[in-house]
Amino acid sequence: MIEEAIDLKKILRRYGLKSTPQRIAVYAAMRELGHASADMVFQQASAKLTTLTLATVYNVLESFVQVGLLQRRMSSNNKMYMDVNTYNHCHLYCEDTHTFRDYDDPELMLMIHDHFRNKRIRGFDLHRIDVQLVGRNRRVGRSK
Repeated sequence: MIEEAIDLKKILRRYGLKSTPQRIAVYAAMRELGHASADMVFQQASAKLTTLTLATVYNVLESFVQVGLLQRRMSSNNKMYMDVNTYNHCHLYCEDTHTFRDYDDPELMLMIHDHFRNKRIRGFDLHRIDVQLVGRNRRVGRSK
């Protein structure tokens, strides 16, 4: 547990953030959850840091997004989720459960980036490509 806290402090410092107990608790929860809403993070983190408030969780998550430590994910139920994995990857989004899963397909990402590398979209500055595949989880035993 102490080693993890030191690791989290180093990560926060690398992004120019002070290592407060709130930030450590929120980032630790995000690392455990992977993709999570503020409510989910609050539930997870407040079990370990009882003085944590939901407002603080929202503020901390936003500060993490601002420095690039997290990315936002929007769901079809209009709830904002955060993603702890900021590397170039796709997402599988389940409409039934409103959950995200990382989907690594370097070949697909390369094709998309190559396609847009020299394209200019009139009146629009492209700064990031976000690929999200939307569907439903197949139930075991259910036919297609």
